[in-house]
Amino acid sequence: QVQLVESGGGLVQPGGSLRLSCATSGLFFRGYTMGWYRQAPGKERELVARITSGGGTNYADSVRGRFTVSRDNAENTAYLQMNNLKPEDTAVYYCNARPNPSIAGQEYWGQGTQVTVSS
Repeated sequence: QVQLVESGGGLVQPGGSLRLSCATSGLFFRGYTMGWYRQAPGKERELVARITSGGGTNYADSVRGRFTVSRDNAENTAYLQMNNLKPEDTAVYYCNARPNPSIAGQEYWGQGTQVTVSS
């Protein structure tokens, strides 16, 4: 059974930092691109950042320079370091695992973790 479990969300003041973790089990972690998405109330889910199995990264314009996505293949875990947080970063953050074309598999989502940026 595949599981993606996010942790690390919470309430933080503007300018603060949080580090999200996505611990996975039951999948061939190295064969997946790991992504972080977020969804704010009344808005569509959007891509925040992702990292390929080879370590390539890309970011949404709104977070580039403030957020850093990483992965630990030995621990089957992906991370999202969020610095200089702004109120507009408030959302539920979801971890996503998308299989590389070379492997047979499906896409998976975590249950989400709330991030609230407020003074």
